[in-house]
Amino acid sequence: MIKSTRSRAIVIITFVLALLLTIVSIGFGSVHISIPDILKTLVNGREDGIFTTIVWDIRLPRVLLALIIGANIAISGALLQAVMGNPLADPGLTGVTSGAAAFVLLIMLAKPEYIQLVPIAAFVGGIIAASIVYALAWRKSGITPITIILSGVAVNALCGGIIGFLSIMYSDRLPSAVQWLNGSLAAKGHSALQMIYVYAIIGWILSIFAIRKANIIRLGDQVAVNLGENVTRIRIVLSILAVFLAAISVAAIGMIGFVGLIVPHMARLLVGSDYKYMLPMSMAMGAILVLVADTVGRTLFAPLDIPAGIIMAIIGGPYFLYLMRKKAF
Repeated sequence: MIKSTRSRAIVIITFVLALLLTIVSIGFGSVHISIPDILKTLVNGREDGIFTTIVWDIRLPRVLLALIIGANIAISGALLQAVMGNPLADPGLTGVTSGAAAFVLLIMLAKPEYIQLVPIAAFVGGIIAASIVYALAWRKSGITPITIILSGVAVNALCGGIIGFLSIMYSDRLPSAVQWLNGSLAAKGHSALQMIYVYAIIGWILSIFAIRKANIIRLGDQVAVNLGENVTRIRIVLSILAVFLAAISVAAIGMIGFVGLIVPHMARLLVGSDYKYMLPMSMAMGAILVLVADTVGRTLFAPLDIPAGIIMAIIGGPYFLYLMRKKAF
């Protein structure tokens, strides 16, 4: 009881922290806006004012998009880790991100007239990549960290080859996709937000209903079977949901790695392995992490706008090596 109360309190505090950081992040940029002015602009709505355009049309959509993307990828990573029973399962390391990116790039460069199909293309690419990794990594004894890594490397290399081929074949169109390839939120406004938020809300609602199944599957196949559960069906459903959340994020802003690996691991350290607390904790922490990465990228190196994907690679790479060193899995 004490442990659950503590976990609940930590989750609530993290969500409050995400809200506070959202307001603070809006203030950063070429034009600094104080917190009182931000709150005044948000409360007054789209009334005429010096900060209205900056807050409502430029910074707020970008900040909200960063929060949504971070939450999506973190939940995706947490679900994949439950499915594979492996803390190394992550949308990036398991090839989901690169698979989705390859299919999206195919639309963007080869068939731009079908740009409205980008979310569907990302989902299909992610499903195919995840299926290949799962098939390659599976052994009778289960899925081990090394098989996940090797299978993910193989699929990422294949998708990287496809991306490279498309980049060469359509080099004249590539400049428009460079920022997207690096996971950038620059110039992402209401259109990108409108494209993703409905899908994200659907994914979050389905994730809440998936908590019980995730808790069952993480206990092991035999326990799940003893409880009368269809293990294969649970894995398929949770995998599809995880790929869906990761794919729509890729469709919106491109590839951002390590969020799905780092965040669930940190969430477990704070609130334990129960998905009742770990999943919402991952959601809040993922949102914070991507928001901070994007804010750092657009302010620390101003006037340059460094993509959040690059910032996350700089953060995530060493952290991954730290986990390897500590043998945290």
